[in-house]
Amino acid sequence: MNGSMLALTLAGFATGFGIAFFIKFVLDRQKADAARTEAERIVQESKNKADALLKESSLEAKDRLIKMKNEFDNETKDTRAELKKQERRLIQKEENIDRKIETVERKEKELNRFEKDLEKRVEQVVQQEQQASELLAEQKKQLERISALTAEQAKELLLRAIENEARYEGAKLIKRIESEAKEEADKKAKKILATAIQRYAADFVAERTVTVVQLPNDEMKGRIIGREGRNIRALEAATGIDLIIDDTPEAVILSGFNPVRREVARQSLLKLIADGRIHPARIEDVVKKVTQEVDTAIKEAGEQAAFDLGVHGIHNDLIRLIGQLKYRTSYTQNVLQHSIEVGFLCGIMAAELGLKEKLARRMGLLHDIGKGVDHEVEGPHALIGSRLAKKYGESPQVVNAIAAHHEDIPPTTVYDVLVQAADGLSGARPGSRKELLENYVKRLEDLEGIANSFKGVESAYAIQAGRELRVIVESTKINDEEAILMSRDIVKKIEEVLTFPGQIRVTVIRETRAVEFANK
Repeated sequence: MNGSMLALTLAGFATGFGIAFFIKFVLDRQKADAARTEAERIVQESKNKADALLKESSLEAKDRLIKMKNEFDNETKDTRAELKKQERRLIQKEENIDRKIETVERKEKELNRFEKDLEKRVEQVVQQEQQASELLAEQKKQLERISALTAEQAKELLLRAIENEARYEGAKLIKRIESEAKEEADKKAKKILATAIQRYAADFVAERTVTVVQLPNDEMKGRIIGREGRNIRALEAATGIDLIIDDTPEAVILSGFNPVRREVARQSLLKLIADGRIHPARIEDVVKKVTQEVDTAIKEAGEQAAFDLGVHGIHNDLIRLIGQLKYRTSYTQNVLQHSIEVGFLCGIMAAELGLKEKLARRMGLLHDIGKGVDHEVEGPHALIGSRLAKKYGESPQVVNAIAAHHEDIPPTTVYDVLVQAADGLSGARPGSRKELLENYVKRLEDLEGIANSFKGVESAYAIQAGRELRVIVESTKINDEEAILMSRDIVKKIEEVLTFPGQIRVTVIRETRAVEFANK
């Protein structure tokens, strides 16, 4: 029984072993098949990747070839364009050279023609010299025949010839001296100005620095002087004005450069005379009160002028300076009224020209502002006024117009010229400086008549309200030297015949015209 069980056990073991071996065999075979399949798959994938890489390399190579071809085409295109540009430039240069050659040829022709003209002119000059020689010979013959004339006739003819020669030589000498004198022009001008100021100082100084106060009687002079001169010293100290009490009947003269102080002194003296109480304490009170009244009047006058012209925003100090012009006169013309007139004229002309009317009026009103302080500050009133305007915030245009209205600096804008023109119109118009219209017109006619009375004058014009006389002479009858002499002769005759204020400038114009005609 034990043997059969052992046999059965061995048989079962052998069967299990066989089955296990078979199963292992089957599994190993399956693994081998799977490995082979995987290997085939890997090989196939490798082939596919190789084909893909080959295709990519081929496409990339083709792309590079196309790109290189395009770059080559572009470079070739740029090179061709540059070559075309160079070709065009060369063509233009050739055309320019051709034009220059044509210009040179034309100039050469003109030079040849000019040489021919010069030759003709040389021939004409030679002919004229021959004619001049013949004329000289004829004159000599005429002089030889003088012996047949009477003594008086010969003397007159000789004197006339000597006079003409002397005038000609004198004119040349004058011209040469004036040319040499240009080096000392500044010194000469200052001397002339000083002489003119000295000759005209009396009226001018009296007009600007003196005020006459009429007295009820000569006894008032003693009361004004006071005991031991106390009253007059107190009045002079309070006003800063000199009182001149001389033999003039019933009059006291107030002298000083400040017109406002003169006005204060005048009004104070009138009030003291009317009151009758004249002593130092009363004088100081009256002068103080009058000073306040005058300051108020000055401010009101300045504000009224600005209001009348429609000008606003002016600094208070400038308003006061404008008001001070009420007490200034120039050739009997009130400076404040003159400034207002210039403002209106500037505004009218600016409106006609399409410019800023208010700006032009502002310039006209302020153009003589320097006259309010020119007795205290050295220099031309135009430059003084421009500095004041700049100090008190006026625009550069206004500052420049004030400085340029007498050409102390060159005008730079049309407004500067408008102010100059308006200033001349206001000062030169008939009646502005107490000159009658009939006298004004008569003086202009007399000026032109004096100029036209000279031989060789073609026309004469009195301009700038008679301050300048322009004389046009015939160039064929009057030479340069004779023109210089004529200007002096006209000036001399004007001084002998006419009476006029200031000075008159005489300008003799000799014009030479050369006319040619171009023909083809």
